[in-house]
Amino acid sequence: MARCLQVEVTSQGESIEEALANLREALELYFEDAPAPEGVADVITAPVEVRVA
Repeated sequence: MARCLQVEVTSQGESIEEALANLREALELYFEDAPAPEGVADVITAPVEVRVA
């Protein structure tokens, strides 16, 4: 299971890599419909890498 605590999005997969890939996709879908915060002129989209211990 992979989880983003800041926005309470969770996903799963059969391996760590698959769970993280599924979480990344779930976060993209989550933020696709989310309105931009007030006072933000430009929205920056950047890839995020997650290290696993």
